[in-house]
Order: sequence, then structure tokens, then C-alpha cells
Amino acid sequence: MKTDKYYVELPPFTGRNVPISEIAKATGKDAQYIRIGLQRGVFNFGYALKIGDSNEYNYFCPDKKVWEEIGYFRDGDS
Repeated sequence: MKTDKYYVELPPFTGRNVPISEIAKATGKDAQYIRIGLQRGVFNFGYALKIGDSNEYNYFCPDKKVWEEIGYFRDGDS
């Protein structure tokens, strides 16, 4: 039985933290929508880390996870 093989060229991932504003623009959503989705664990393409006892968060959205989940990639040098 012959199995077809497919090869995909992957983008040059660097672990770049994709800014929330860039993800919002790429998806056509508001940046606050993206932030809340990350805070609530609805989106799997990044992390929202609460800063101490405050109501503030830091966000980390690695380029590879963003690409895997929503198909968006932009080289950080572009």
C-alpha cells in the first residue's frame, strides 16, 4: 500500500512575542477582545499572566503558537 507524503515549508519561527495589537489587526478583532480571551483561557495562542495582586496582565504570544492556532505569521524583521 502506497502512502502519499506531503511536505510543508514552515515559517522561520524565532519565538517572537507577537503584540496583541498585531494579532487584533490580523484577525479583525478589537485588542481588548484578544486580551480578555487570553485572560479567560479561551484562546490557546498565548498566555496572560497576572501581575501580583493588581488587575494588570502581561501577555506572551509566541509566533509559532499564533501561527498554529490562527494561521498568522509575520517575520519579526519585516
